[in-house]
Amino acid sequence: MDKVTFEDFSKIDFRVGTIIAVEAFTEAIKPAYKLKIDFGDLGVLNSSAQITYRYSENDLLNRQVIAVVNFPKKQIANFMSECLVLGAVNENDVILISPDDAVKNGLKIH
Repeated sequence: MDKVTFEDFSKIDFRVGTIIAVEAFTEAIKPAYKLKIDFGDLGVLNSSAQITYRYSENDLLNRQVIAVVNFPKKQIANFMSECLVLGAVNENDVILISPDDAVKNGLKIH
Protein backbone atom coordinates (compact mmCIF):
# COMPACT_ATOMS: atom_id res chain seq x y z
CA MET A 1 0.00 0.00 0.00
CA ASP A 2 1.36 3.41 -0.98
CA LYS A 3 1.75 5.91 1.85
CA VAL A 4 0.49 9.49 1.52
CA THR A 5 1.53 12.43 3.61
CA PHE A 6 -0.87 14.42 5.73
CA GLU A 7 -0.22 17.30 3.32
CA ASP A 8 -1.44 15.11 0.42
CA PHE A 9 -4.53 14.04 2.37
CA SER A 10 -5.37 17.60 3.41
CA LYS A 11 -5.70 18.60 -0.28
CA ILE A 12 -8.77 16.35 -0.67
CA ASP A 13 -12.01 18.27 -0.13
CA PHE A 14 -14.58 15.97 1.49
CA ARG A 15 -18.08 17.47 1.84
CA VAL A 16 -21.58 16.50 2.93
CA GLY A 17 -24.31 16.78 0.32
CA THR A 18 -27.93 15.73 -0.16
CA ILE A 19 -29.00 13.72 -3.19
CA ILE A 20 -31.78 15.75 -4.83
CA ALA A 21 -32.25 13.75 -8.06
CA VAL A 22 -31.59 10.16 -9.12
CA GLU A 23 -32.02 8.43 -12.45
CA ALA A 24 -30.86 5.18 -14.00
CA PHE A 25 -27.66 5.59 -16.03
CA THR A 26 -28.63 3.31 -18.90
CA GLU A 27 -25.63 4.31 -21.05
CA ALA A 28 -23.10 3.14 -18.44
CA ILE A 29 -21.32 -0.18 -19.02
CA LYS A 30 -21.91 -1.31 -15.42
CA PRO A 31 -25.24 -0.63 -13.64
CA ALA A 32 -25.16 2.88 -12.17
CA TYR A 33 -27.20 5.94 -11.27
CA LYS A 34 -26.84 9.57 -12.29
CA LEU A 35 -27.03 11.66 -9.11
CA LYS A 36 -27.53 15.38 -8.54
CA ILE A 37 -26.14 16.32 -5.13
CA ASP A 38 -26.74 19.62 -3.32
CA PHE A 39 -23.59 20.84 -1.54
CA GLY A 40 -25.09 24.08 -0.20
CA ASP A 41 -22.89 27.10 -1.02
CA LEU A 42 -20.78 24.92 -3.37
CA GLY A 43 -23.85 24.32 -5.54
CA VAL A 44 -25.28 21.18 -7.13
CA LEU A 45 -22.83 18.66 -8.59
CA ASN A 46 -23.40 15.57 -10.74
CA SER A 47 -22.03 12.15 -9.91
CA SER A 48 -22.19 8.71 -11.47
CA ALA A 49 -22.37 5.97 -8.85
CA GLN A 50 -22.35 2.18 -9.21
CA ILE A 51 -24.59 1.65 -6.19
CA THR A 52 -27.57 -0.13 -7.77
CA TYR A 53 -26.94 -3.46 -5.98
CA ARG A 54 -28.00 -2.12 -2.56
CA TYR A 55 -29.94 1.09 -3.25
CA SER A 56 -33.09 1.88 -5.23
CA GLU A 57 -33.72 5.36 -6.61
CA ASN A 58 -36.20 5.98 -3.77
CA ASP A 59 -33.62 4.89 -1.16
CA LEU A 60 -31.22 7.56 -2.43
CA LEU A 61 -33.48 10.57 -2.88
CA ASN A 62 -32.93 13.10 -0.04
CA ARG A 63 -30.16 10.98 1.49
CA GLN A 64 -27.04 12.75 2.73
CA VAL A 65 -23.70 11.39 1.52
CA ILE A 66 -20.01 12.21 1.78
CA ALA A 67 -18.21 13.04 -1.47
CA VAL A 68 -14.89 14.35 -2.75
CA VAL A 69 -15.65 17.60 -4.57
CA ASN A 70 -12.22 18.66 -5.85
CA PHE A 71 -11.18 15.76 -8.10
CA PRO A 72 -11.08 16.56 -11.82
CA LYS A 73 -14.36 16.04 -13.68
CA LYS A 74 -14.66 12.65 -15.39
CA GLN A 75 -16.56 11.88 -18.58
CA ILE A 76 -18.51 8.62 -18.24
CA ALA A 77 -20.37 7.75 -21.46
CA ASN A 78 -22.43 10.88 -22.20
CA PHE A 79 -22.34 12.17 -18.59
CA MET A 80 -19.86 14.42 -16.77
CA SER A 81 -19.25 13.27 -13.19
CA GLU A 82 -18.16 16.22 -11.02
CA CYS A 83 -17.69 14.58 -7.62
CA LEU A 84 -16.94 11.16 -6.14
CA VAL A 85 -19.44 9.70 -3.66
CA LEU A 86 -17.71 7.62 -0.97
CA GLY A 87 -18.66 4.13 0.11
CA ALA A 88 -17.25 0.91 1.50
CA VAL A 89 -16.85 -1.62 -1.33
CA ASN A 90 -17.46 -5.35 -0.90
CA GLU A 91 -17.31 -6.96 -4.38
CA ASN A 92 -20.44 -5.62 -6.21
CA ASP A 93 -21.95 -4.11 -3.07
CA VAL A 94 -21.21 -0.51 -2.04
CA ILE A 95 -22.36 0.82 1.34
CA LEU A 96 -22.54 4.60 1.27
CA ILE A 97 -20.80 6.69 3.90
CA SER A 98 -23.09 9.28 5.43
CA PRO A 99 -23.49 11.32 8.62
CA ASP A 100 -25.50 9.76 11.47
CA ASP A 101 -27.63 12.89 11.77
CA ALA A 102 -28.75 15.50 9.23
CA VAL A 103 -26.22 18.32 8.86
CA LYS A 104 -25.90 21.41 6.71
CA ASN A 105 -25.09 20.67 3.07
CA GLY A 106 -21.54 21.60 2.17
CA LEU A 107 -20.03 20.95 5.60
CA LYS A 108 -16.37 20.02 5.28
CA ILE A 109 -15.17 16.64 6.60
CA HIS A 110 -11.89 16.75 8.53
